[in-house]
Amino acid sequence: MFGSRLLLAAVHHLNVFETLSPEPLSLDELSSRLGLAERPAMVLFPALCAMELLQYDEQNRLRITPLGRFLTQDQTPNLTGYTGLEKDDPGVVEMAQLLRNDGPLEAPEGISFVKEGDGPSPMDDTELARKFTLGLAGRARHLSPLVATNLPKREGHLLDVAGGTGFYTYEWLLNNPNSTATLFDRPAVLAVARELLDEFGRSGRPGADTVKDRVTFLPGDMLTDTLPQTDLLLAASLFHDWPTPTCQQLAHRFAAALRPGGEIWVHDTFLNDTLDGPLAATDYSAQLFWVTKGRCYSRAEYQGWFVDAGLTPTPNAIPTQLDYGLISARKP
Repeated sequence: MFGSRLLLAAVHHLNVFETLSPEPLSLDELSSRLGLAERPAMVLFPALCAMELLQYDEQNRLRITPLGRFLTQDQTPNLTGYTGLEKDDPGVVEMAQLLRNDGPLEAPEGISFVKEGDGPSPMDDTELARKFTLGLAGRARHLSPLVATNLPKREGHLLDVAGGTGFYTYEWLLNNPNSTATLFDRPAVLAVARELLDEFGRSGRPGADTVKDRVTFLPGDMLTDTLPQTDLLLAASLFHDWPTPTCQQLAHRFAAALRPGGEIWVHDTFLNDTLDGPLAATDYSAQLFWVTKGRCYSRAEYQGWFVDAGLTPTPNAIPTQLDYGLISARKP
């Protein structure tokens, strides 16, 4: 749905294909002509590349593909009239507005970001926090055993920032019976995580009843509060809620929380380093753009943030499932 809105907004509201029709343009030049900031550009153009409508040429300029030519009016025949049947759909119109404005006109809005600045967090609303956290629980139940299996097995401490349901923490502690963990999130989210931990402990799985005594629930704001020192820091589906400057800030804060030799692990959906797909990631990025202040990022973007924060990226690029994967960086 969100990818379709991107496409129709690009064709009929932003005139991407007509702008590119005369000649290829660099990413910066095309963004400038269309009036797009960095975040909407990095949501829109990778998606159009993933749809095989745009591609980069030898000079790293964006150009229209033969398929994309059918979305220009000088092509005979073309599909501009056909796709134009949906150009006034409210979702398409709103997507065009979001792209031009880099977010809603009356900010802050959204549902899955924690907070920014001095305003309240949406996750401090008890009902919203419960609905959203439980809505993500199914995905976390499925992915957390896979993530825990691929995280380092060691004695030490895990800090799960914006840990949500807590399932990633609980599964890791199950695999590391001599370790401890801190689950860091908003108070209303942690209330749900406590309930899920009680359920986890009663599951009958060997060792599950010991996990509860090794978890600390720490309420706070990851953007401003001091984070406890840790050996491993897990950022699962976290960075993608935030714009690039905030991600850079978080990378530095997380690096400061790591003990020497500690590691940060990111579990997320990643764009190609060439910023041209994959389609599942660009569709997800469009949804994130709609409901958060972030988008999907490439592994190379993460690695740049980590290097700037004094960390050494590792070669790990471990797929899990549902188009997710793991990457990591180590503190010297």
